[in-house]
Parts: sequence; C-alpha cells; structure tokens
Amino acid sequence: MIPVLLVDTGFVLILLGLVSLLKPLKFLRIRSRARGALILLLGLLVAAFGMALPAPEERITQPRTQLDEFVPVYQFNEFHSVLVKAPRDQTYRAIKNVTASEILLFRTLTWIRRFGRPGPEGILNAPERLPLLDVATRTGFLLLAEKPGDEIVVGTAVVAPRGWRLKHRPTPEGFKRLHDPGFALAAMNFRVEDAGPGECRVTTETRVYATDASARRTFARYWRVIYPGSALIRRMWLRAIRLRAEKR
Repeated sequence: MIPVLLVDTGFVLILLGLVSLLKPLKFLRIRSRARGALILLLGLLVAAFGMALPAPEERITQPRTQLDEFVPVYQFNEFHSVLVKAPRDQTYRAIKNVTASEILLFRTLTWIRRFGRPGPEGILNAPERLPLLDVATRTGFLLLAEKPGDEIVVGTAVVAPRGWRLKHRPTPEGFKRLHDPGFALAAMNFRVEDAGPGECRVTTETRVYATDASARRTFARYWRVIYPGSALIRRMWLRAIRLRAEKR
C-alpha cells in the first residue's frame, strides 16, 4: 500500500503544481508560480519513487481456497468483503448473475481505464445487462475453478512477452503451470462464507504473480496507478451483489 500512497500523493502534488503554474493557489499557501513549479517537481519525484519501489513476494503455505491453489505466490493483491443478509445459495446466484448496469460507477471507471476508446466487448467494455462474469470468461478471462455455492475463480495474463501468441487452448492446469519469463498472471475470486442465520459474507481477492523481475516492474507501474479505481470497482461490485441478493 505504501507505493500506491506515494504514487497517489505524487499525482496530487503534480496536479496542484500544474494549476499553480497557471494561477498560484494562495489558499494552500502556494503564493507564486515558482513555488508551484517546486511542488510539481516534488510530485514527479514522489510518484517516480513510488513507482520504483520493489514489490515484495507473498507465499501461501497452507492452501485453504481455490484461489490459493492457482496463485499461491504473488506480488500484488487486493481484498474486499461485504456482509449480505441473504441465504448462501441466493447470494452465490447473485455473484453469478450481477450485471455491469448494477455496479455503481462501473461504466464510468472502465471508460476512464480504456481512455474513452470504444474497444471490443470485454470486462472493460461490458454489455449492460449480461452477467459480468459470463462476459469476462468469454472475452479474455479463463474460468479456473468453481465450487457452486462456495467460490468461483477466473484468471488471465495481464502482461505477456512481446510477440507471444497462444499455441494451444488455455486450460486451468496450463495457467497453474505457467512460469515462463515475461508474464504477469492475474486471478480473481468471489467466495461465500456463512456469517450467521440467514447471513453470509462475500469476499473477493485479486492476486497478480509476475514471473520475472521485468514483468514485475512493468506491472508495478500500472498497478500503482490504477489501484484506487480498481479498489472502487471491487467495492461497488460487492455492493451490487449484496443489493441483488437481499432484494431477491
């Protein structure tokens, strides 16, 4: 989280510096364009430092979930959860059936992620009324594992060597065994756990495993920029699941 905070802080300072070059923000004690330029420079240095920090490796020694089986080693992750006042099977159906139109700010944030370009159908350009996980698994994500009523795991390669092309149909076992240099493999799960009579807890975790130092550096720069938006999407996704499950 520290690298992400540094990058975000750097971007805020860059924005303040750029604005102050046009008109000094005196209410923030930026009383001259020269001071604005210093703040801009400081922001660039802070953001660059955050981008350059190494990403430590985490390792799961006692697998408990399907996600643990597929990504036991990773350098990047995020985890979110929500309490749902609905039965477990009903909640799991909500996970499978929730659509992009039900996720607050989803289309806005994914529009920003693709820089406003239309792009092909996919998780970043999903039809409004189709189940989002179905869209994902037919447009670039692989269904790695599913235990109905308990957990579903999907995965994809987010970084690949230049010029690399798939030679065979991707499989869950192939995803698990892929350790060739130049890849960053991402997997995301949704999991349901009992939380009391008529209640359950839904968790989602995203993990990314970079197979070598170059892929780790490449993905680190991307991850530290998009993390705030990614985290917001996950939280709104869980909110949509809760509302669908409790409504039904």
